[in-house]
Amino acid sequence: MVHQQGYRIRKNRLRPGKRRTGMQRQRINCFRNGGHNFKVAQKPFDIATLSSMKIFITALLLCALPCLAAEKKLGKPLALRSQTPIADIVKSPDQYVDKTVQVKGRITEVCEKAGCWTNLVDADNKMIKVKVNDGEIVFPKEAVGKTAIAEGTFKKFALTKEQAIDRAKHEAEEQGRKFDPATIKSGTTIYQIAGTGAVVLE
Repeated sequence: MVHQQGYRIRKNRLRPGKRRTGMQRQRINCFRNGGHNFKVAQKPFDIATLSSMKIFITALLLCALPCLAAEKKLGKPLALRSQTPIADIVKSPDQYVDKTVQVKGRITEVCEKAGCWTNLVDADNKMIKVKVNDGEIVFPKEAVGKTAIAEGTFKKFALTKEQAIDRAKHEAEEQGRKFDPATIKSGTTIYQIAGTGAVVLE
């Protein structure tokens, strides 16, 4: 036994022709230096574990990519944290005039000419139109049938018979439909959202 600065050391007896291991050399050097700066060799990181981690991370990224690709943001970011059911707005539209609303529904129609408006319906086919300024937002034609969340100010417009005819004629031209002015018998009141932002979800 050798006592050195409070350490009790058992001398390593080696068999003839056998060399000390790296750990044994480190221990001996440590005690020769007074027990300081002793470093224990750490086990190398397991290659199999590293490979498993890479596979796991890759799988997560692959799962997330379809979700990111399916979401298309249009216009300004959505600001409201809650949505108003389309049915509630249709039932009592005057309660929402000039208020900012957010709605969610299935896209049934998009302006074919400029993508400046879209119609959203809920599960009961209650419909609301979202109209945007030309060029600010362009609703893609391929979005028809997909779900979207739209936000904007709810507006009310009282149209005379002539205004109603002009509006219906313009929309028919955009969509490539035939229009008969005789179908408009009088003036009408329309409600729609002046859209500021939207997200097509799927």
